[in-house]
Amino acid sequence: MNESTPKISPRMRQRLLSASALVGFFVLWELVCVASGISDLVLPRPSQILQVLLEKMPLLWPHTLQTLYTTLVGFALGVAVGIVLGLLIGSSRTAYDVAYPLLVGFSSIPKVAVVPIFVVWFGAGTVPAILTSLVISIFPVVVNVATGLASTEPELEDVLRVLGARKRDILWNVALPRALPYLFASLKIAITLAFVGTVLAETVAANKGIGTVMMIASGNFDVPMVFAGLLILAVLGVALYALSSLLERRMTGWAQRKTDLGMAS
Repeated sequence: MNESTPKISPRMRQRLLSASALVGFFVLWELVCVASGISDLVLPRPSQILQVLLEKMPLLWPHTLQTLYTTLVGFALGVAVGIVLGLLIGSSRTAYDVAYPLLVGFSSIPKVAVVPIFVVWFGAGTVPAILTSLVISIFPVVVNVATGLASTEPELEDVLRVLGARKRDILWNVALPRALPYLFASLKIAITLAFVGTVLAETVAANKGIGTVMMIASGNFDVPMVFAGLLILAVLGVALYALSSLLERRMTGWAQRKTDLGMAS
């Protein structure tokens, strides 16, 4: 009888636990709001947020697509620029010493401070949101790519040079494959930051997008609509994070084999 009982894989068990924790969180939220009688202006119930989503989805859908489009464009450009800068910094000690302090200083600037500059340069609309999403997602990609390239052992590089390999061959065949796990780890961070940059710019200088909807709703004290916007952003962020994780498993399965074996044991 025990032999016929289907076994649950460790990965499936983790997914079930995550789903249970998520459902439990929203159930607890609903019960706390009902039991305490807290005002909707302070904390709406999840059932109210869901009702707003269902009723206002025809209105919210174009704004959702706008935010998703802006985020993906800014994220893609940021990743492309980040990979190029990461390759330059990670493959050259001189470039590292020159460019890395500049990147750290630029990353330390609050991105809300650069949005007005983008608005002055390009006007209100989609472009400032794309640029904000771009600049906020560059830094983790640059750092992780450069770190991945630097993880190649100098002894291995010396052996390959003795065997006749050129620096370009070492970079393409050894360093870049080793940097892939670092790159995909940075993508999962960068995609969430890209949403932050998009919504930040939409709340400051845009007439379309989830950030704009949330600003208008907060001005009208429509707190359930604000939370509905937050829920949409959370769903989009989780979906793109899951897509990045799927690509990571497909492209760098060799780097995760040890983890999977540890889970199976």
